[in-house]
Amino acid sequence: MYRVAILAYDQVATFELACAIEVFALPRPEYKNWYQTEVVCFQSSPIKATGEIQISCKFIQTLDDYDILIVPSWSAVKNNIRLNMAEKITDFANQGKRIISLCSGAFLLAQLGLLQGKQATTHWRYAETFKQSFPNVEYVEDVLYTQNDNIYCSAGSSAALDLGLEIVRQDFGYKVANQVARRLVISPHRNGGQSQYIETPIVKQQGQFSRTLDWAITNISQSLTVDDLASQAKMSRRSFDRHFKRALGTSPKSWLNQQRINLAKQVLETESLSIEELALKVGYENGITLRFNFNKYVGVSPSQYQAQFNQH
Repeated sequence: MYRVAILAYDQVATFELACAIEVFALPRPEYKNWYQTEVVCFQSSPIKATGEIQISCKFIQTLDDYDILIVPSWSAVKNNIRLNMAEKITDFANQGKRIISLCSGAFLLAQLGLLQGKQATTHWRYAETFKQSFPNVEYVEDVLYTQNDNIYCSAGSSAALDLGLEIVRQDFGYKVANQVARRLVISPHRNGGQSQYIETPIVKQQGQFSRTLDWAITNISQSLTVDDLASQAKMSRRSFDRHFKRALGTSPKSWLNQQRINLAKQVLETESLSIEELALKVGYENGITLRFNFNKYVGVSPSQYQAQFNQH
């Protein structure tokens, strides 16, 4: 059972705070050993979130009782950090415990020096300010989230939910993450490397184009090509590529690979297959291609992923 602290402070961002609460604090009795979550603060005075919403949180002086700390946001211009809070968060990180920053929350971690020499991201509107303020941090443009060992950073707004679902997947597996995503009525398949600025998210697409994506996911175990998708959508390849990129912020080929890798992750969590059998099941011609793409999109080999999942 993971004990989670969601950090609140005066003028904490209401949306990101709500995202953290929705994923980690909502009771889910259907899952054994679900997160035990509290909204905490290091100040005893009343706290208001953005929009002048008054919130009640648990006043703490230590993070010893928690395994995960979530920082929903932080000011991109103010540098004032309570000494006790700074010390406790730094100690928390040095113990190897997980810290998850959402949106501008990366500014707090950077101010504490926890991101020095590491990859990080935040909302695109804060990118230049972040890069100028923290030149020793490896800022990653145009992604939904980053992970460096025990420290995670999400981009702005709905990317907080994407990162939250990734944490759920790591802790409870692909099946549970999908179920949580369905309850949130969002796609469980947005990869961390996807563009954070997408003009028209997949969940809002209508008509033939959306039906083509559904068809592709249903038939992903076949050796589909981008030409097959364009034909199914009754579009020219050039037109299909253009519409796809504008709608999803990625290329059709990359999207196909992501869907195949998503399926491969699910199979690895539930079945024991050889690499060649797994490749054929998810639509690749051979294990070499599967290994290459799995490493590219997940960062580890299929065998490493399966071994890690089996520890949960």
